[in-house]
Amino acid sequence: MEKIVDNNFDVTFEFPSKPVPKTFGQFLYDHQTGQYMGRTLKNWGQLGLFYLVFYIGLAIGFAICMQGLLAVLNDQYPRYQLSDSIIGTNPGLGFRPFAEQVEKSGFIHFEANNETQTNYWINRINDFLEPYNNHSLLPGGGKNHVNCDFNQRAKNRNVCTFDLTRLEGCSVENGFGYKSSSPCVFIKLNKIYGWVPEYYDDVNALPAEMPADLVEHIKSLPEGHRKQVWMTCNGISPSDNEALGPVSYFPNRGLPSHYFPYTNQPSYLSPLVAVQFERPTAQRIIDIECRAWAKNINYVGRDRDRQGSTTFSILVD
Repeated sequence: MEKIVDNNFDVTFEFPSKPVPKTFGQFLYDHQTGQYMGRTLKNWGQLGLFYLVFYIGLAIGFAICMQGLLAVLNDQYPRYQLSDSIIGTNPGLGFRPFAEQVEKSGFIHFEANNETQTNYWINRINDFLEPYNNHSLLPGGGKNHVNCDFNQRAKNRNVCTFDLTRLEGCSVENGFGYKSSSPCVFIKLNKIYGWVPEYYDDVNALPAEMPADLVEHIKSLPEGHRKQVWMTCNGISPSDNEALGPVSYFPNRGLPSHYFPYTNQPSYLSPLVAVQFERPTAQRIIDIECRAWAKNINYVGRDRDRQGSTTFSILVD
């Protein structure tokens, strides 16, 4: 270390010298200082004790938080339900198929003569329907699935099966209509634990805004078959509605009452309405809104805060 003496102030300046290079072996253990990796054994002991206490305290705090969380959770039912929950009591509506790309998820575009394009949408629907087709994919192998109707409900944690053989024009054998320019879209109601629909089953108390064709359909059914969450699909604008053409619904025009309520039953599958657009105008984008009808489903048609309905667009080339 170089020293410089300033006689005027009687001060000595010492400049640090370049440290002597050490080998990796000397870094691991320095025989001259007795240090291991730059620290003495005492230093390492103090550091190890600190981190030992720190991580033990961290583990204890984590365990206390987890026990507190698990104490208020239940794997059978949510602690907060319906109006007490964040989800609330107004179920949303979903549809299938949609594209894998998020920015195109609401746009169904294909050319009926293009096998690659039609197979893409057919495969998307097949993937969605796979648990409905193959119950072995469900918890417990779907052994609790039973056949139900309006006179026979599922009991003892059994669930009503959804029969895909009644889809007619929207069956897999028909290619879900995509090869014949008559595409099918599957509509489902999002699950809310314990939610029970309030049905429009009184033909004398149907809402004024309900479409006339649905009103006539409800009136044509036996009284016991009117307990359904009804579905309608229409063009968003008058020109869309005109271009949409005839619409068919399979296996029912609605979701029957025996599928409700959802109470976290094992292997439960949401009921579906397959909507077939039989002759949509070709080479035109058609904007469509599908709406669910029940007394306790609030409807808001604005895109910003849409409720009780879902929208998508179809373009058939």
